[in-house]
Amino acid sequence: MAQSFEQAGMALSAVVTDPSKVEPKREVRVECAAADAETLFVEWLNALVYEMAVRRMVFSRFEVQVEGERLRGSAWGEEVDIQRHEPAVEVKGATYTSLWVGQGPDRRWVAQCVVDV
Repeated sequence: MAQSFEQAGMALSAVVTDPSKVEPKREVRVECAAADAETLFVEWLNALVYEMAVRRMVFSRFEVQVEGERLRGSAWGEEVDIQRHEPAVEVKGATYTSLWVGQGPDRRWVAQCVVDV
């Protein structure tokens, strides 16, 4: 599950810019808690959206640890450089639309939802 959350962080970043253009210069730590995996996923993505907005950063690397109802994660990135990063949109937040976290038939974890831009 943690790896699917990490990949969702990368997908969130890719909505804004090409993550390959983002240098992982600075670490930002994130902690969340929720009663279930789906809500924890939305909390994680919204924490990343918050950190991007407040710190004016974009991210390119993620690490997540999930222990029960708690998530501890890190995102590495840098301050937005408009010329280099060419941000396409600003993500407003993760939604509960199409929200699902679980294991598919192949036993791989999937974490998905729609984000508002």
